Amino acid sequence: MIRKIVRGIITLLFAGAGFSLAFLLLSPHFGFNLLNWSNAQKPYVYIGSGIVAAGIGFLLAPWIIEVSVKIIRWFEAKLQKMPTNDLVGGAIGLIIGLIISALVSTVLSQVPYVGTFLSILLIFFMGYLGISLGTKRKEDVFSIFAAFPRFGKEKKTEPRGSSYKVLDTSVIIDGRISDIIKTGFVEGTLLIPGFVLEELRHIADSSDLSKRNRGRRGLDILNKISKESDIKVQIYEKDFEDIAEVDSKLVRLAQVLGSQVLTNDYNLNKVAELQGVRVLNINELANAVKPVVLPGEEMVVQVIKDGKEIGQGVAYLDDGTMIVVDGGKKYIGQTIGVLVTSVLQTAAGRMIFAKPKNAEKKGLGSHPLNEVNIIG
Repeated sequence: MIRKIVRGIITLLFAGAGFSLAFLLLSPHFGFNLLNWSNAQKPYVYIGSGIVAAGIGFLLAPWIIEVSVKIIRWFEAKLQKMPTNDLVGGAIGLIIGLIISALVSTVLSQVPYVGTFLSILLIFFMGYLGISLGTKRKEDVFSIFAAFPRFGKEKKTEPRGSSYKVLDTSVIIDGRISDIIKTGFVEGTLLIPGFVLEELRHIADSSDLSKRNRGRRGLDILNKISKESDIKVQIYEKDFEDIAEVDSKLVRLAQVLGSQVLTNDYNLNKVAELQGVRVLNINELANAVKPVVLPGEEMVVQVIKDGKEIGQGVAYLDDGTMIVVDGGKKYIGQTIGVLVTSVLQTAAGRMIFAKPKNAEKKGLGSHPLNEVNIIG
């Protein structure tokens, strides 16, 4: 519908241009009346020229619309990649340049013959110069406004982009972000992109029961955060239509806003870091706050299953850390005291190797080769 309206407007513009051109060329001032049209014939010439030009405009309108849309999208993509400070600085520089050119052009317009041309040339030159200097010297431009009390106070606040924390789908479904927010360690504004909400909706509507439950859990977590937490939650509606993958859109959004990404996705973490985007990984936070366990320490655990190697038992701490108990298979289902022999930090988390305390008394310590086998 919109394209039809725009096509009609273009057709009318071409018709008006054709009519005006014929009127201009046939006027006595220009002397282009080569065919000696009479005054009675000239209106038909004007109307005919308008109809011909309207037909040309009607045929060229689809191409003009397509080219215009491509130019607008290209220009918009360039603007999205620019930092906010550069945009503001360039806009201020453009305004100052146009003001200066308007003042000077009043003098240049008095120059005979070329005054109008010089004025137009000066407007374009000063506009470009203002954008260039405003972008490159944005700090100096902002320092001028900082001299006023109101702008000085705003300058002390945190930059707009750095206060945003962009949430991805995995960290929403995970659910731990809700508890972390309650502790007050996350500051700023939680930014939830519209394409992430759309992905959650698709997961919640999936025919697979497991996916459907995960999607609904994610939506419940978002509602809980927005209603119960004190932190501000904002929806970012704009999409990146030229990018297909959600993870790539998240990285692009973080680059545009200069913000951080909250995730527990290992692959997204690495891709974002390669592109210079700061990532707050929930899994890394969980590993960092786990209690430090040193060899020789004693602890009480419940052995719940057997391990990979013969005679081993497996227990877990409250935070989910796995404890491999050498010779603990016979204690499955029992709560026993163990002695830590070594600690292994892996990308997936932390593993603790231990042996029953009574084995220490009997001299049945674990052999280092067993730990090597466990790792493999």
